[in-house]
Amino acid sequence: MKITRKKLNSFLMFKLPSAWFCGVRVKKINERECVTGVKHTWINQNPFNSLYFAVQAMAAELSTGALVMSGIQDSGKRISMLVAQNNARFTKKATGRITFTCQDGHLISNAIERTLETGEGQTFWMKSIGVNENGEEVSQFEFEWTIRAKS
Repeated sequence: MKITRKKLNSFLMFKLPSAWFCGVRVKKINERECVTGVKHTWINQNPFNSLYFAVQAMAAELSTGALVMSGIQDSGKRISMLVAQNNARFTKKATGRITFTCQDGHLISNAIERTLETGEGQTFWMKSIGVNENGEEVSQFEFEWTIRAKS
């Protein structure tokens, strides 16, 4: 079964309800890129009337994690995935609609091949950049993903 935007958004509602209630949604996904979005509203704001950093992190992580999930599913193998570390940088107040884009899908297939060949865990970093409606960068997140073939 192919991972699609609609399936991922349903997954959010049932498995990650905090992200779903905050308005995080997948806008586009293919083997190379995933785009997520969230609109600043009352439910996801911070005291400074902008998008709470944790909501930005959820949207950014989803843009990377959805690509990892898709790569694992395409392999047809049992592989676990987990975030080991993350870094974030905030460059502008996040208001309005924020779009997060990860274009690191090409990193996943090599890591999957290596974990299946060796049985050892593999790590790789993926970046997601958040921009506002004017195309201005508001934040940048990097996530270190770990994957490992299940026995």
